Amino acid sequence: MTIKTTLSFTDRHHRFLKEKVGEGVYASASAAVAAAVERMIEDEEAREVALDAMADEIRRRASTPRAEFVDHDDVFTPALRRLDRDA
Repeated sequence: MTIKTTLSFTDRHHRFLKEKVGEGVYASASAAVAAAVERMIEDEEAREVALDAMADEIRRRASTPRAEFVDHDDVFTPALRRLDRDA
């Protein structure tokens, strides 16, 4: 389904769109904008996948018993001390 809408662009963006259409990169300004929106959708999906993976890893690491935890380069030492203090 295609929906007609009105968009406003800066001079810079309009020139860029016209150049890309003129070069044959896109069939129309609408096709260029649709490609840009599709890229934004893909970027957002990739971001969500990455954030979910990081959250899973954080949960996995948080469930590691302290006796098994290895603190390479003492990166987490200040946080662990604070947790011990606040407990």
